[in-house]
Amino acid sequence: MVLTPYQVVAPIFSLVAIFYAWNLVARQKKTIWEAFFWTLFWGLVCVIALYPSILSYLSAVTGIADQENAVLVTFLGILFFIVFYLVIRLEELEQRHTKIVRALALREAGLEKGEQKN
Repeated sequence: MVLTPYQVVAPIFSLVAIFYAWNLVARQKKTIWEAFFWTLFWGLVCVIALYPSILSYLSAVTGIADQENAVLVTFLGILFFIVFYLVIRLEELEQRHTKIVRALALREAGLEKGEQKN
């Protein structure tokens, strides 16, 4: 098997990205789930770079004739899932932020939860 430059560079870059993600988990900057999905994504990039014949299986499973289109549709689906997840996380963070700001405002105004007037 003759390796192309892409088949050498992509796995090395993938491994660096995976180690970086788990390093962030060790430093408690990212969650295990984020590192897991990061590992899954870059692992797939590595596998596809080393074994491009897997794309024919992907095109057969999805029913899309062209391998390139099957890859694009699959990764678009994955990206939409990631965006959906990020939107949910952003909404949760906004709700937490609102609760914190509300509690601080009440505390500065001298009103605690038990002292609020109706």
